[in-house]
Amino acid sequence: MAFQLIVLYNQPDSAAAFDKHYDETHAPLAARMPGLRSYTTMRPAAAGGEQPPYHLVAVLTFDDQQAFEAAAASEEGQAAVADLANFAGKGATLLTGPAGAVV
Repeated sequence: MAFQLIVLYNQPDSAAAFDKHYDETHAPLAARMPGLRSYTTMRPAAAGGEQPPYHLVAVLTFDDQQAFEAAAASEEGQAAVADLANFAGKGATLLTGPAGAVV
């Protein structure tokens, strides 16, 4: 069963600075994690005129939990985690677990 890492990035002080670092540095770094099967992002839009709590949501999918754990322990995975301090100053929530399809 597929296994996912979902990262919910809080609203940054500067969306432009966050986006520049994420798009030019962090995403390419994370994309090199071994065993990564897919990597998607979404920047939530305001609903009902209210700013969403998250600026960006990233979903990284691996074949299974063992592949995720190996990727997280790899040099590339450790570099991606270390890079969070360079742009995600307002914090991020990391969620992991098995992924299932509804439709």
